[in-house]
Amino acid sequence: MSASASQDERPHSTTSYDAASAARQYELDQRIPQAVPGFDAPFFQAGLAGYSDAAMRIVARRQGCPFCVTEALLDRLLLAGGRGFAKADLADLRESIPGGEEDHPLAGQIIGSQPGEMARAAVLLADQGFEVIDVNLACPVKKIARKYRGGHFLAHPEQASAVLRVVREAVPSAIPCTVKLRLAWDDSPQAALDFERIFNSAYDLGYAWATVHARTVKQKYIGPSDWRFLAELTARYDDRVIFGSGDIWQPEDIFRMLSETGVKAVAVARGCIGNPWIFRQARQLMAGQAPSPPTIAEQRDVLLQHFHISVAINGERLAGRMMRKFGIMFSRHHPSAGAVKEAFVKVKSRADWESVVSEHYDVL
Repeated sequence: MSASASQDERPHSTTSYDAASAARQYELDQRIPQAVPGFDAPFFQAGLAGYSDAAMRIVARRQGCPFCVTEALLDRLLLAGGRGFAKADLADLRESIPGGEEDHPLAGQIIGSQPGEMARAAVLLADQGFEVIDVNLACPVKKIARKYRGGHFLAHPEQASAVLRVVREAVPSAIPCTVKLRLAWDDSPQAALDFERIFNSAYDLGYAWATVHARTVKQKYIGPSDWRFLAELTARYDDRVIFGSGDIWQPEDIFRMLSETGVKAVAVARGCIGNPWIFRQARQLMAGQAPSPPTIAEQRDVLLQHFHISVAINGERLAGRMMRKFGIMFSRHHPSAGAVKEAFVKVKSRADWESVVSEHYDVL
């Protein structure tokens, strides 16, 4: 998914809402940890194209994230043993990555156009120890849809059901399969019927849950997501485990979505880029504590951790380029956000990154 963030896309209800009370009282649906041991809270880090590699995931987990999804991995790259596989799998790198063993439980998310290739790629991920196989039928990026992948399938329910069937049949029964959807291809009545067919097909085939992003494919990320759709969906299918996605920017939004829509867990996507503390804050709310913003010292520690792990995974040259976009997002938490952002934009190396951190984040 695209990860350009805008908090102008705010939800949804104008009524007063006590997030702290809702969080304290929330009880996790036990079907979730039964399917995925360790998934012990009603939120998780979504797959984010170009962002959610192992470095981002490990940093999130250290702040309380219980479960992560890889970015969408193209089936053909996985089958060819290309970088798409290396980005998801740490089997050859764990000794050199601090915290590499922490990156569990983890869902490997596959995307592709041919059912057979997607099934074979799913088996590869299962063989490498991914706890969950997630099928992406949601990505709205134009080049993905043009190549008949991701959100394309929401306009082609028979093809989507074929993908879901062969993947579920190929993956060992002990490994849960899940699916990422959007609420429809567009806002037409036919698209709504197509969604319903695909959604029902997933559960009929034994998928553990569907994560539904509450925008259409055509809508991409423009405008607010439709939480009313999620509420209507969970009301119609109250016996199913359904996850929600869309417009989660603050920890309070997690519990608002849970309360207003009835979903069983919430995907945190763009709202956690440069903000892994959202997971800690959500757990604080559940424990009856006020969510605490990260101190400058805490920000410093996470910035150094994230870059260090990224270098171990990607090498210093690539990490230097990749981490600029994270630095820009991390800078929003700093009292001198503008100056820090300008400094991170110029980063090219470990020395550059550490210089910015030293100048702006070192504290007595």
